[in-house]
Amino acid sequence: MSLPLRPLDESGFGAVVDCNLATDAEDLLPRLARALHRHRLLIAPRQHLTHADLLTVASCFGTVDTSVDRRYAVGGFPGLTVISNIVEDGEHVGIYDGDNEEEWHADNSFKPKLTSATLLYSVITPEQGGETRFADATRAYAALPPAMRQRIEGMRAVHSIEQLRVLQSQASGGQSSVAAGSLAGHPEVEHPLVLTHPVTGARSLLLGSMVIGGITGLPEKESRALIGELLEHTTSAPYVYSHRWSQGDLVVWDNLATLHTASPCDSSRQRRLLYRAAVR
Repeated sequence: MSLPLRPLDESGFGAVVDCNLATDAEDLLPRLARALHRHRLLIAPRQHLTHADLLTVASCFGTVDTSVDRRYAVGGFPGLTVISNIVEDGEHVGIYDGDNEEEWHADNSFKPKLTSATLLYSVITPEQGGETRFADATRAYAALPPAMRQRIEGMRAVHSIEQLRVLQSQASGGQSSVAAGSLAGHPEVEHPLVLTHPVTGARSLLLGSMVIGGITGLPEKESRALIGELLEHTTSAPYVYSHRWSQGDLVVWDNLATLHTASPCDSSRQRRLLYRAAVR
């Protein structure tokens, strides 16, 4: 079976998958993985997926990561997590980062091993806000001036969940996200500033607007300035796609080649509910 793909634009970043993944995922397994590596972002609209279907699709891209927060795990479906701003009986029904400013990142960069791909499936969508924005960190790296590529070659950055928690708290008047709070105390890790993709060999920038504490061996001021310059470049308009969610959308991204961020959403007026799966 062929995989019907429609690129988002001529850049090659992102493609729409026009098929029924509830019935076709297993037949399309190798093609889906190749398409993700080629386009770095896949969007499958108008899906009707059960929890089991979502896990089947996730397995097309690797081994499903079952080490999720048990408070927000979907019972009976290891690896599925609820993402939501809905509150019932005073408790959040899922992980939600609140209504704060955008925070560009790659999933689990504060851990020794990054997530290789992430899937989000939308069930309840807000009428306003809540878009997810994706930055093509691969194309952004390729577009850097040669002098900058040479300058950052071999550099390593310190990623810290504690750094994220502190900055989120400062930005929101003393509150950090549920996810950051639950992972507080996780030790710092180092990652290359420039990743080499293990499958494609393409190089991309691994950045974070709040999770990076600094660049190893650089003074704090110089480190902050360099990270800021690279992040501004990578998240500028030519490299960013903003996804406006509709019910039934499934979005998959290559976490080793992209950055992403949630856009603010007024949780007092807008409800959202998604299911997430990550693969290693």
